[in-house]
Amino acid sequence: MIKRGLKIALVQMSVGPDKAKNVEAAVKEIHKAKELGAQLVALPECFNSPYGTQYFSEYAEEVPGGSTCAALAEAAAAARVCVVGGTLPERCGPRLYNTCTVWGPAGELLAKHRKVHLFDIDIPDKITFKESDVLSPGDQITSFEYHGIKIGLGICYDLRFAEMAQIMTDQGCSLLVYPGAFNMTTGPQHWEVLGRGRAADLQVWVALVSPARGRDGYLAWGHSLLADPWGRLVAQLDHQPGTLLADIDLNTLEEVRTQIPVRRQKRNDIYEVLNKTSKSETS
Repeated sequence: MIKRGLKIALVQMSVGPDKAKNVEAAVKEIHKAKELGAQLVALPECFNSPYGTQYFSEYAEEVPGGSTCAALAEAAAAARVCVVGGTLPERCGPRLYNTCTVWGPAGELLAKHRKVHLFDIDIPDKITFKESDVLSPGDQITSFEYHGIKIGLGICYDLRFAEMAQIMTDQGCSLLVYPGAFNMTTGPQHWEVLGRGRAADLQVWVALVSPARGRDGYLAWGHSLLADPWGRLVAQLDHQPGTLLADIDLNTLEEVRTQIPVRRQKRNDIYEVLNKTSKSETS
């Protein structure tokens, strides 16, 4: 059987207060991943800024006109890889968004996804966070194609919403990529469970890419991972900086879907998820 797929790298990098140094570090990791054979390199949520509502306005920039986007476009073109640019705070007029940009191997903007579900939670004595104090929500489901694979995008809290992943899968996605920064309360409980659950339920590859755990401020859980369409954990990092390199095998996906044909067995006469047309924003 001819192997069909894509080699991906999930970059779990440290993020500090210096935006320029964060971006410089990301660019270096993109080139290192290319040297290891990666064809697609994914960065974590808020890779160019600390994660916190108090930082978003200060670190925000326009997409695609900002300095971070210019650096990602240049790195993708120089390395001849596809870069899923984690997320950055995007400024669009008076509004701020948590936005993932995707860059092709010619430095072109392939897609832009604004975080749809804002992280507003309150767990007494553990964590309270309200992104909506500063950020606006996106309103599009986003996907793009690379190396013959349709890839869906979500950001962190988007992972909890199965309907969104269902629509991306119904629209032909074989791989879902979620830059995310689960915290020390929800991370141990739900990060792996949700990633593997989406993979098993929808019979897709799922990649979750987190920042490394810092020492101050918001502490990310880390543990970037890849789950296959069987729901198996293919590979996972710990909380330290590192890169997960793995193969996305389309033969595995087709094997699962043939042996457990849930797509043919769905009872859409009883239930159906609303399938709105996705939009890959490039402006």
